[in-house]
Amino acid sequence: MATPEGLFVLEGRPTAQLIADQLREQIVQGTFRPGQQINESVMAGQLNTSRGPLREALQRLCQEGILVSHRNRGVFVLELETEDIQEIYAVRESVESAAANALLDGSPEQIKATCELLRETIGEMAKQVAVSDWQAIARLDMQFHTSFVAGAGNSRLIRIYKTLAAESRMCIVNLEVSYPRVDVLVEEHQNLLDLLEAGDRKGLLKAIKRHMQKAVEDLTEKQPDQQVTA
Repeated sequence: MATPEGLFVLEGRPTAQLIADQLREQIVQGTFRPGQQINESVMAGQLNTSRGPLREALQRLCQEGILVSHRNRGVFVLELETEDIQEIYAVRESVESAAANALLDGSPEQIKATCELLRETIGEMAKQVAVSDWQAIARLDMQFHTSFVAGAGNSRLIRIYKTLAAESRMCIVNLEVSYPRVDVLVEEHQNLLDLLEAGDRKGLLKAIKRHMQKAVEDLTEKQPDQQVTA
């Protein structure tokens, strides 16, 4: 197995957590394809590490759900089917709704700080939409939602959302097409920001639900009965 192009080379003796972070990023960027096997020997050589830390890193990613271990076969990148996408976005809706409620129950300073971060991300997103940078758009899309959840200040929500964000980027990037509604992408995120800033709880929760439902439609309508791997 050849080393995937673009894989980070880690100097020195990287920890299992560092290896896991780097591999996770490469997986969500599409360097490793859905269903592709992770070759421990090749990976250990490329990352300049022993099998121990690498194996621990792979186990962590299996626990997160973005890698799958098959007995006597090895470790493979998760293949996302329509049902997986529906589940991911249903849980995202629940987590983001909980974060929205926590934010709106918090202090004005907490809301203001979160809105500032979201506004910066939208500005960057608009720039990347203008030049059609697919990878950057996917990263900024999830950065917006991750910052939204992080704004609630609930460490467990943040931890749960980390895996959901990675799986969502896998869904998006592996379609290898532009966002079906790229023309309204910035507008939709700006609407979420405006509702949060206005303190419109009912409107924000409704917008989150609609945003997730549209995402599922976009991600599944191309291949309704197939795995989202092409």
